[in-house]
Amino acid sequence: MSPRPEAARFFGESKFLKFIADGMLGKLTRWLRMLGQDVEYSNNMEDSQLLTIAKEDDRTLLTRDFELYQRAVSRGITAFYFEGQTGEEKLAELAQRFNIPLKIDMASSRCPKCNSVVKPIPMDEVAQKIEKNTLNHYKEFWQCPKCRQVYWQGAHWDKIRNTLRKANEIVEKSKKKE
Repeated sequence: MSPRPEAARFFGESKFLKFIADGMLGKLTRWLRMLGQDVEYSNNMEDSQLLTIAKEDDRTLLTRDFELYQRAVSRGITAFYFEGQTGEEKLAELAQRFNIPLKIDMASSRCPKCNSVVKPIPMDEVAQKIEKNTLNHYKEFWQCPKCRQVYWQGAHWDKIRNTLRKANEIVEKSKKKE
């Protein structure tokens, strides 16, 4: 039986939530940030630190560690334990549980590296920061105001769209079974 009902909390139509992810969920953290979700993450935080931050900042703890999940729930912390193995399965679980749209909207997307909301930046301001060939092929750019990383929807976006499509397919299959 799934452990999720113990930590149930209604999330309704909330589009953006606050999470903290354990060290096993670095890749998923980057996905959630691209989807606009506020996710605290460090791969060297102790369990006690994760629990303290989750409680103090009212963040939902995301984990693949069942013992950590149980400790969180016993302390009144909202937590989510992942059963899925693949990235697509984990994204689908989150979409279903927290009503998170599996679509990237650059107007609300966060930096996968540092969690700040990215901002549009004119081409002329990124010209010295990226390869000239990139400027020839792409016209829209975003930059993180904190770490200064520049983003654009390059060739890697086919893989991103494919992953989100697969996650959405899992969600749809699950809905048909209900």
